[in-house]
Amino acid sequence: MKRIISIILAVVMTAMCLVCFSGCGKSYVGEVNVYNWGEYIANGEDGLMDVIDEFEKSTNIKVNYTTYETNEQLYNMLKNSNASYDVIIPSDYMISKLIKEDMLLELNYDNIPNYQNIMERFKHLACDPESKYTVAYSWGVTAMVYDKTKLDKKPTSWEALWDKNLSGDILMFNNSRDAMAIAMQLCGIDPSNCTKEDIDIAAKKLSEQKPLLKMYVMDQVFNQMEKSQAAISPYYAGDVMVMMENNEDLDYAMPVDGANLFYDAMCIPKCSKNKENAEKFINFMQEPKIAAANFEYLLYATPNQKTFDEYLDDDIKNNELIFPSEEYLDKCYVFSDIPDDVYSHMQEQFVNIQAK
Repeated sequence: MKRIISIILAVVMTAMCLVCFSGCGKSYVGEVNVYNWGEYIANGEDGLMDVIDEFEKSTNIKVNYTTYETNEQLYNMLKNSNASYDVIIPSDYMISKLIKEDMLLELNYDNIPNYQNIMERFKHLACDPESKYTVAYSWGVTAMVYDKTKLDKKPTSWEALWDKNLSGDILMFNNSRDAMAIAMQLCGIDPSNCTKEDIDIAAKKLSEQKPLLKMYVMDQVFNQMEKSQAAISPYYAGDVMVMMENNEDLDYAMPVDGANLFYDAMCIPKCSKNKENAEKFINFMQEPKIAAANFEYLLYATPNQKTFDEYLDDDIKNNELIFPSEEYLDKCYVFSDIPDDVYSHMQEQFVNIQAK
């Protein structure tokens, strides 16, 4: 939140700093401009580490930290503004788009020795198979969260979201990409690289679900499920864990046929003016204890093998919701960038379904 102060006070404080510069703040050797998702880094709350503060103390590099809410907001800022960022953390499909449009710099991995800590599955991402542009930051899968008092048994398939016995008590993703993917999977379509025809088939499936829904949700899912206001919802694994911690009647279910495997990765955009500092920041994020602090704050899976081996307890390591087995992950799909006209069609169809 921005603090509003009077012009007079600002002038006075500026004058004081000019007179007593050595006592009015730290002198840094450089800076790095980080553009990240909101609430996506350990910030000192709940007794956890303040990662940015630790980086600044360790390197004497100032972090200018701003946030975005969607991959599309990130893309538009990079594409249509004069802003300069040094580190961004986009998702899988957006990374594909940024690479395709030549908007990322290749990384010098000699400056990122902690890249060796990354799990093998996350070293050659589908969006960056030659590992030129990315260092994985976090990952997870989609799953179902359900209220044990409202369901007779643990669901095993996304079909539970079409259960007529739960009519009026079902929640659904309020974004086209995740909602359409679930419908496509039930229709035997690979959601990772869909066509307009695939979207039309999925739209029909979602239209059948619409009368059964209580509402479409994103952040509203927390209030609905934690207060037992709904029976079942799809959502992201780390957030499902949070909901379960806040309501003992909740449990998770993982579709037997797999789900969306998603990940975010650190990249350097071409607008960067501090590439070396950016690589120092990326390397710092994969120090095992730093990655551990971020994991504890986010509850999204870490791709850092040393963090997994040395900092996590067995209960977390064996939690299949946070760290699904390799066999399960092999059944999952990863979103890729799709042509703009296909994505627009997906958006249009989803809006039409919601309007019915």
